[in-house]
This record gives sequence, structure tokens and C-alpha cells, in this order.
Amino acid sequence: MRDRYAPLIRERFADIPRRVSGYNLDELLPEKGFNVARALVGTEGTCVTVLEATLQLIPKHAAHSLLVLGYKDHFAAADAVPAVLAAGPLTGLEGFDRHFVEEQQGEGLNRGALSLLPRGGGWLLAEFGAATQDEAHARAEEAFASLTNGAAPVAFRIHDGERAQHELAEVREVGLASASFPPGGRDRQTGWEDGAVPPARLGEYLRALDELLRRHGYTTSLYGHFGQGCVHTRIDFELTTADGRRTFRSFLEGAADLVSSLGGSLSGEHGDGQALAELLPRMYGDELVQAFREFKSIWDPDWKMNPGKVVRPNALDSDLKLALPLEHPRTAFAYPHDGGDMRHAVTRCVGVGRCRKPGGQDVMCPSYIATREEEHTTRGRARLLFELMAGELLEDRWRSREVEEALDLCLACKGCTRDCPAGVDMPTLKAEFLHQRYRRRLRPRHAYAFGLVDRVARVASLEPELVNVLGAVPPFAPALRLAAGMTQHRALPKFAPVTFRSWFAGRPRSRGKRRVVLWPDTFTNAFHPEAGVAAVELLEGAGFEVVLPEGRLCCGRPLYDYGLLDLARRYASGCLDALSVELASATPIVGLEPSCVAVFKDELTKLMPDDVRAARVAASTYHLAEFLLREDVVPPRRGGQALLWGHCHQKATGGIDADEELLAAAGVDVDVVRGGCCGLAGSWGFEADHYDVSVACGEHALLPAVRAALPETTVVANGFSCRTQVEQLTQRRALHLTQALVPTAARPRAGAGRRLARGAALAVPVALLAARC
Repeated sequence: MRDRYAPLIRERFADIPRRVSGYNLDELLPEKGFNVARALVGTEGTCVTVLEATLQLIPKHAAHSLLVLGYKDHFAAADAVPAVLAAGPLTGLEGFDRHFVEEQQGEGLNRGALSLLPRGGGWLLAEFGAATQDEAHARAEEAFASLTNGAAPVAFRIHDGERAQHELAEVREVGLASASFPPGGRDRQTGWEDGAVPPARLGEYLRALDELLRRHGYTTSLYGHFGQGCVHTRIDFELTTADGRRTFRSFLEGAADLVSSLGGSLSGEHGDGQALAELLPRMYGDELVQAFREFKSIWDPDWKMNPGKVVRPNALDSDLKLALPLEHPRTAFAYPHDGGDMRHAVTRCVGVGRCRKPGGQDVMCPSYIATREEEHTTRGRARLLFELMAGELLEDRWRSREVEEALDLCLACKGCTRDCPAGVDMPTLKAEFLHQRYRRRLRPRHAYAFGLVDRVARVASLEPELVNVLGAVPPFAPALRLAAGMTQHRALPKFAPVTFRSWFAGRPRSRGKRRVVLWPDTFTNAFHPEAGVAAVELLEGAGFEVVLPEGRLCCGRPLYDYGLLDLARRYASGCLDALSVELASATPIVGLEPSCVAVFKDELTKLMPDDVRAARVAASTYHLAEFLLREDVVPPRRGGQALLWGHCHQKATGGIDADEELLAAAGVDVDVVRGGCCGLAGSWGFEADHYDVSVACGEHALLPAVRAALPETTVVANGFSCRTQVEQLTQRRALHLTQALVPTAARPRAGAGRRLARGAALAVPVALLAARC
């Protein structure tokens, strides 16, 4: 076969750095040594399955410098590529246009990294390496000096630090996601994703591509491997209508003709698959496409492997995802960032896979960090939810066992809302799924035991000492855990002898320069009131008048974890009613429990989008440290060392930089623990089926850091669940930020006048209930 097609192969196969379209038949030529293995690489599962591969490594230099070149536009940057390549950079020469940068700015992504770019409207990033940092820097300077005339940039910067280089690499890495959902514009799709041309003709290609886009009414942003002539694009194709799909086909045919005329490839990285294979005759001609068919038949004579791809492909405009009739359910959430459409929310994932890269300061995805299973990534769950709404593979839809199993290990940590560049919001999607699945059906018992923790706490706080005793001794403790669907490996959290509300009501009312509402969340109120006491002392010491809202209130945070969204709406409505007067006078609301603050900042507006009070609460609510810094409060000096752990919900709705800054202002030497989640995630880690994964999540970063800390180091964690995880798995005690700043604040104690009759009245029914369970 090689001998028959050799002349055509030599004539028509483009000799460019990035050519992955078709099959690598040129590797069979005598001058290339008849390399069958290389011919099979990139056949996209249509000829063989690769079970094992040997990689050829290249040396890594000890030091690197990154030369960032700014040009007036991306066309000028592309024109400069040959000259920059002649200066001898390492393998990477990346580039992108101004739209790529503006879209990330609009989404609030990579703010620090974008500030490292020189001025311009198109950029090239060239990396230089050497044995020492001085040598690497000198090579970057020499490269810049060699760029003259048309290759000279309008501005440049050289970055020697690893952190700056990593941050700029992140700008490129998240490009696919940020380019897919530009703020204020139409969604952009794959389709013409990675066309490649000879690097010397890149400027010519980009100008012609720009004209082709304009002619079809499309917009895009450009980024990619400019040094290898391969450019990535996401384009705002309209694929839901017949006219839109016809325009889509017309554009792809024109783009295929364009790269072919320049000696390029339809695909420079991701392959043809079904999306581009129909266009291969435009690049290679019918004779070589016939050669591809014969090559496949040698390996797969019955054509069983990945049919419809590369050769004998399905039509490029068939089986389009956005043409599928997705279910449009009546949802509990409003999905304001997705035009009110849950269908759009589940299509946000574009497969970047950042949820598969644990490490650094990223939170997501804790369950993937623990299990290393794709179904427990944000990407895997989003894909399953799409299949649910499409109804083709998961016909039972909201009753789908596959979706339930994948979402079961979602900790609802909100890490994806901060770390996912496409903005996939899995906690909201999980809550919606559970809401739809259990509509008018009974939920598992733990959903009620933990979801209604505010009601449990209200009753238990009537006689906390008795409840604590029953929760700690057999046979009552094992029976209570079993009744609640709780693992036997954990201890029941102890209720405080006096609630925060009771303590606050029994003290003289303070006066200050300005009122502030301190939100008495269930966890602070019933379990750790000392954090609230310290907060009051801190705020009053700064001159504020602290008030608590009236009534039995709860933000309903645990309800979201179990899809009890109708009840969550009722809870939210009660909170808004209680806060209405304070909202009218623009009184700030300060929260101590990060997950409860997150409800006010995030869930409330998605659950009650038509209530203007919800938007006011979201705008008026602050994490404690966030508020204190905003008001320029200087904390009291205390010194010492602290290990700071940030709650996932706080990271997603404000960050922990303010906590670190306040501790430093108090003279504390702060060490911030980064990476993953504590693993308890509210009540999630208490559930019987989650204990092992919960522990594995904590062991990723938090727990080893706590064990390694010196005994005199204060462990600071604002989340009730984080403090509980630390206490139960390390035997160390963690403190809320308020307690770390005001260590003299004491836990409220019960007075001598507590009536024994109340305890006796409660003891009998509680004991009988435990025994029955």
C-alpha cells in the first residue's frame, strides 16, 4: 500500500510542526524508516488500541526566564513568530489576542497574572532556559534585542520568578473555558478548534480567518501554540436552528479550504474525529482518503473500531450536542448566570479538566482527590447531568442511579464555583437534582436528621447536659447515630450549656457609633457560642453596636445539601422578614459561620431572584474578617503563631486573605494551609457511607498540617465542620478567628437556677426514643 501511494504522500502531506489530521502515512515512507508505530499514533482508536508506550524525554533546564512580548494586535504577533523562533526559545511559544484577555478580565479570572502582561493587543510568551537564572535571563534579553523592524514589540517584560511564570501559564491554561462563555456575549462552541498552518504563514492565516468569521457573522478569541502555527478558537456558532447549522457548515468548509491552501492541517492537536473528518478530502484529495480507508482495513478489516470517525465519517453537522432536545424542567433555582436555564448550566463544562489537577491552593474536587475516579470530578458529574437531560443514555432521568451515585460524593464545597474556569456550579446542580428526585417522596433518614439540625438543636438546647450524656454513652449513643444515619466512627458534637442567643439576651445592651447585625447561625448559637462571644467583644471594642435579629431563625444551609429547597425557601423568607428593618437602614450583616454567610451571598439570590431584599442581603453580608478590614479595624495585639485553614465556602465567596491580614496585624505569624477540603463538609462526613472518603479528603492537606504544627501553634478554622474534623481526627482544638483574636473570651456557662424538672421531663421520652431506635 505504501508503494502505491508514496508519490501522493510526498506531494500532499504538509511538513508542518502540528499536523494530526488523517493518518500518518508519511511515517511509512522509506526515508522515514517505515515506522509503523508512528503511523498508528493518532489514529483515534480506529485502527489499534495503545496499551503501552515509551516516551522520549527532553532535558529540563535548571532555570527559566519568560519573555512576554506585547504587539499592537495578534496579527502583528503572528507575523513576528519566525523572528522569535530564530532567537532560540524552548519548545513553548504561546500567543493570544486582546479578546482572550478581556474575557478573563470580565470574568474576574487571573487578575494578578493579567497585570503581569506588558501593554498591547496581542501577546507572545517565549520561554528560555539555562543552567543558572542569570544565564536564562541573559538569553531572554538577547532574544528581545534580536527583534527588529516588523518583529519588534510595542512593549515587553521578562519574568524570572516561578510564581509569575506559573500564573501566566494559568492564563493560557484556562483559555478554553473563559473563551466559551464571554461576559455579555453569545456562548462559543468548538467546531473549528485547532487549525494549524506553517508558522511562517500564521499572520496570513489569521487575517484570512478573521475575514471568514466576519463574513459568517461570528466572533471568537484566539490563543494557542503560535510557535507551531496551531491556533485554538471557540466560535459563537448558532447550532440550535437549521439556518444556524447551515451557516456552521458553510464556515467549516471555507476554513478547511483556507488551511489547505496554506499547506496546513484541519487539526493541529485534537484530531478529526467526527467533527472534521468529512472535510479531509479538501485537505488530502480523494485518493489519499482512499488510502486511509485501506490502512484502516489492514488493522480493522470488519470496521468495528470507533466507526464513523476519520474515514467513512458521519456528517459534521449530525449529532450536534446543542441540537439535542434537552429536558427543560421547572426548577427551584433561577440560574441567573445561565439565562434562567438549567440546561445551559449543565453544558458549561467544556472538558478543561482542572478538577482533575489536585494541588496548590485549589479546592476542587475533594472527592476526586480522594478517589481518583472520573465520575467524582466536576467534569464527570456535569457530563452525567447532561446525559440525564438529554434522555438518550439515562432514560430514567431524575431517578438515575448513575447520577445519584456520582453526586453522592459531591461535598457541595463550592470549590468548583471558584476554581472551575467555566463556572460550573455543582453544589447548586446537586441540590436541584435532589429536589427533583425526591419531589413528593420520602428522603433517606439522614436528610431529616442533619437537614433539620436547627430544629434538633433548638430542642436539645433545652437540656444540653442531658443530651450530651445520652449522645456519649451506650446504648443511647450508638442508637442515636443509627437513627440519624450517622457513622459509628464519629462522636456526636456536644451542645453548649448556654446558647449564644441566651448569653446575648442576658447582657446589657451596648451602644456604638454604628449598628451591625451579627448573624446567630445554628452552629455558633448551639454548639460554639464562645466564637460569638468573642465576636461581640471584638466588634464592640471597635465601637460598633451589635444587634441580633429577633425570632427563631436559620439560614437553612443544611437544607440545600439534601435538596429540601421548598423548605429552604420558607426559611429564607423568614430571614428576609426578620432583616427587613435593618436592610432599610443599610445595616451591615456580619456572619461567623462561612457556609451561612455563603447562603446570603450566593444561594439566596438564586432561590428568590424576584425578592429585592435577597439582593440587598447579598450586598450587605460580610464574613467577619472581610467586614473588619473594610472598616479599618485594628485587632488587639497578641503575637504567637497560627495555622490558618480556610473554609471552602469562604474561599468561594470572599477568600481568606482578610483573615490572614487581620492575624498578621495582631502580630501573629501566620502559616496558611492550602489544598482541598477538610472533608467533613457540614454533615456530609457524618453520614455512614461517607466516612472513609471524608477522612481521605482531610488527609490531603489539613490533617497532616495540624499534626505537624507545634503544640503552641493556634489552629484557626472558621467553619464549624472544619473545627470538628480537626478535633475528632487529630485531638487538637481549633479556634474561630474571633477566638484567636480575643483569646480571653469565655464560653457561656449555665446558671445555678436551671430547673431539674425540665431535665427529668425530657429524660424519659429521650431514653424511650433512643431505645426504640
